[in-house]
Amino acid sequence: MEQQTLLVVDDTPANIDVLAGMLKDDYQIKVAKNGEIALKIAQRLPLDLILLDIMMPGIDGFEVCRRLKSDHTTRHIPIIFVTAKITAEDELKGLELGAVDYITKPFNPPIVQQRVKTQLALFNQSRELAIKVKQKTAELAATQLKVIQKLGRAAEYKDNETGMHVIRMSHYTHILAKAAGMCEVDADMLMAASPMHDIGKIGISDAILRKPGKLTDDEFEEMKKHAEIGAEIIGDNESDLLKMAKIVAISHHEKWNGTGYPYGLKGEDIPRIGRIVAIADVFDALTCERPYKRAWSVEEAISHLQQQAGEHFDPQLVPLFLEHMDEITKVMQSFKD
Repeated sequence: MEQQTLLVVDDTPANIDVLAGMLKDDYQIKVAKNGEIALKIAQRLPLDLILLDIMMPGIDGFEVCRRLKSDHTTRHIPIIFVTAKITAEDELKGLELGAVDYITKPFNPPIVQQRVKTQLALFNQSRELAIKVKQKTAELAATQLKVIQKLGRAAEYKDNETGMHVIRMSHYTHILAKAAGMCEVDADMLMAASPMHDIGKIGISDAILRKPGKLTDDEFEEMKKHAEIGAEIIGDNESDLLKMAKIVAISHHEKWNGTGYPYGLKGEDIPRIGRIVAIADVFDALTCERPYKRAWSVEEAISHLQQQAGEHFDPQLVPLFLEHMDEITKVMQSFKD
């Protein structure tokens, strides 16, 4: 059985050494000496649990926890806070942020090992339960997905896209989401939400959407409004799926270098699910024929993604996408126009 992966985060090397020494025989151990590095590792590697020091220079453990729990791709990872002393108020704050437990210093090895084991067991049970619930509700989920795909298709009837675009790009999204560390349930949800990325095109005039040549500056400004229109159409909902769809609609045209729209967000200020969908959407657009353009080859599209990593696209996500080109090309073959 493959060992589970733990991340130990502490600004004191001795504490990292002690915790790693207690756990290395049973788990794969990754380490980070501050919160910034921890966030980067969590977005790059699939983790099963994080042991997180609270008092650190820069961003403290509470802020690291808040950021991890607000990101759809990392919110599932259980976090155990590690601290020398803690008040009842701080303990409550950590639990409200989403931590599952606390371990106090100095460390008692049997207690540390048991608490880690217990939280991993609960995490595994939660994953299994989520999969069983998904299986039980598969028929309803399939119906919901079809409705969302139809809504996405409604926008495309006004555009030059084909019916298979939302199918392919949603599969690409799912592949990349999983590669980026998203849990199965959230990756499935993003796959279901992504077809609504361009729903706002319903509110853009046909003359602009169907124009065969280059848009004027004024026309492009009008076209850019579809991101905000899409978010308004989806609105505020209790549904996690629709909340995700709204984030995707408003953020999938933002660019890593800050030159995207509608808000000109830059780098990690762009929601990560929007960054994932951006790559899936552009790759499909490049590799498909349209009345105004030829279909690019897969090699040309790959080259474009590589050139635009760190400019248009998240430079960490592009390599993950390209690592799964076998799966991507299978989707291309399965859902041809």
